[in-house]
Amino acid sequence: MTCCRWAPALLVAVAVLPAMSAERLPTIPAAQYSPAQAQAAAEFDAARRVPLFGPFEPMMHSPRMMSQARAMGDYLRYQSAIGNTLSELAILVTAREWNQGYEWGLHYPIAIKAGIRRELADDIGAGRRPQAMSPDEAIVFDFTSELLRNKQVSDATFERARARFGTNGVVDMAGIAGYYTLLAMELNVAQYPAAAAGKDAPPLPP
Repeated sequence: MTCCRWAPALLVAVAVLPAMSAERLPTIPAAQYSPAQAQAAAEFDAARRVPLFGPFEPMMHSPRMMSQARAMGDYLRYQSAIGNTLSELAILVTAREWNQGYEWGLHYPIAIKAGIRRELADDIGAGRRPQAMSPDEAIVFDFTSELLRNKQVSDATFERARARFGTNGVVDMAGIAGYYTLLAMELNVAQYPAAAAGKDAPPLPP
């Protein structure tokens, strides 16, 4: 009976989703920055050497949080203990699990350029476990997938990851999944347009 009582409300919620597709936290023009936002933008530009983009734009509505998130990403994306290629694999898995089109569109070509095979990335996009993975790719895929889907990892998966990458690598892998989950949540809440990532990646299948 409880399920039946909720059904009409759920149908209404689904029906109005297309009408809610507009961006909720629009990009703030630089001319309208508060002093805190201007400082955060300057620090971002100094650290990343590019203007604000993607998830950092809606996060500028909370500039201190944006700066803290950017600083964590400076390490996890570029200097993690598992290396940039495997980090990109973990990011693709995270984008798929969160159905995050912008994150997927941005990182798909980056992952391919970093050495992830296109067939492997396409399997992830389709929600399949890739059949042909290197041992390192399989460890990262299994660890990240289990953590995101099950909210934990099995002893066997943990031990494989620790044996290969050490405790530093295990912590960093969990950090990458957590960090890109944060970005995916911010993008999903903001309804940030996936098309802003460009046209260098196939769209993320629904």
